Amino acid sequence: MKKMFLLNVLLIMTVTLFGQTDEDHIKKTITDSYVIGIHNGGTIEAINKGFHPGFELLGIGQDGNTMTKLPIYTWTENIRQAKEAGRVPSVKTECKFLNIDITGNAAMAKIELHREGKLIFTDYLFLYKFKDSWKIVNKIYFRH
Repeated sequence: MKKMFLLNVLLIMTVTLFGQTDEDHIKKTITDSYVIGIHNGGTIEAINKGFHPGFELLGIGQDGNTMTKLPIYTWTENIRQAKEAGRVPSVKTECKFLNIDITGNAAMAKIELHREGKLIFTDYLFLYKFKDSWKIVNKIYFRH
C-alpha cells in the first residue's frame, strides 16, 4: 500500500514537472517577461529571463515608409529610468492569446493587449527554443 502511494505521488510529480507543453512554456514566457515584466511594472530580471539579448522590436516610422528598431537593452534601460522617476503603470495591461504556431524550435505568438477593456496593440512575438528555455527574439506590432 505504501509503495502504491509513493508510486502515485511520483507519477503525479512527473506529470506536473514534465507535462507542460511548449505552448504552455511560451505562454508563461510571454506572460511573465513581456506582459508583467514590460507592461505591468515587473522586474528587469523577469524581462531578461524571457528575452534573448539579441531581441529587437521592429516598427514602422512616422513617415510610414521607414523601419525603427528598439533593442531589448535600450527598452529595459528606458523601463529602469521610468521606475526610478516613479513612473510605474497604474493601469494593468491584459493579454489575450490568439494563436501560437510552433515548428521545431521556432514559434510565433499572436496576442492582443488590452487596457481598461480597450484593445491597444496586436503583437506578433517571435521565439526560439534555446537549450534552457523559450526566448522572445523579435516583435512586430499594430497599434490600435
